[in-house]
Amino acid sequence: MAVAILNIKNLPDTLYRKLRARARRERRSVAQQVTEILSRALEEPEPLSILDMQGLGKEHWRGIDAAGHVERERASWD
Repeated sequence: MAVAILNIKNLPDTLYRKLRARARRERRSVAQQVTEILSRALEEPEPLSILDMQGLGKEHWRGIDAAGHVERERASWD
């Protein structure tokens, strides 16, 4: 397997310091940390199912009459 080399020019010092600090916390080299970050960022997310959304947002509707809300919204369209 071939190994690619990536050179980054003009990397801001503040960004490099943050990267180096995170690498130290994770006990990695800066190069290993960059590889880890890029790997995570470029992973293909698993497709979501509409069923995964069941129950999301219910805290926003607590104590609100949903049917009444829908009726008021529909009435405002006229």
